[in-house]
Amino acid sequence: MVKYQIAEKFVSINGEGRKAGQPAVFIRFKGCNLNCSYCDTLWANSGDCPSVAMTGEEILLYIQSTGIKNVTLTGGEPLIQTGIYELIDLLCRSGLAVEIETNGSADISEYRNLKIMPSFTLDYKLPSSGMEQFMEMKNYSFLTENDTIKFVCGSHEDLEKALQIINKYGLTEKCAVYLSPVFGKIEPVEVVNFMIENKMNGVNFQLQLHKFIWNPDKRGV
Repeated sequence: MVKYQIAEKFVSINGEGRKAGQPAVFIRFKGCNLNCSYCDTLWANSGDCPSVAMTGEEILLYIQSTGIKNVTLTGGEPLIQTGIYELIDLLCRSGLAVEIETNGSADISEYRNLKIMPSFTLDYKLPSSGMEQFMEMKNYSFLTENDTIKFVCGSHEDLEKALQIINKYGLTEKCAVYLSPVFGKIEPVEVVNFMIENKMNGVNFQLQLHKFIWNPDKRGV
């Protein structure tokens, strides 16, 4: 029986994405295959991160005990976890609204075979992340209207690259698209002005709500 290494689990609000501001259960997995310069969950990526081993049924029972229907699988990186396909299938078939937060490097195509599909929030790692070369661009052929592409921008160069990718792949015609600033690295007004100047119709600006409600370094929120 597969056991998943869970770094933390908690109930909070969605801090970003199309369900921002809504209550959600978060399941954070241990381990990541990338190392972004601005990562705010580095502690969960390391091999010695404390974690609890849980079966899929145990995870489901915990989620059901909260009474919350929105579920966010995050990390680390959820899609590199052994047995994650089976867990996603279990949660989706249980009547939950499942969102997968993924760093954009893992192939999502196999999950389109699920009878009930989750929604994906894919990052595109821009130049300042140091991880852009690992992006799996074929994912953009498997996007649906329930999915989201998120660009976390830390510089003007990042903004220019985000604009290029959005236009090249026609992302606003396929899914929701969000731009957000790296917290403390670029002023939000610079991102907004760039969007207006470049007539980025259909693109959403967002801030990470949880970093304004709680201390930006606080865990479990």
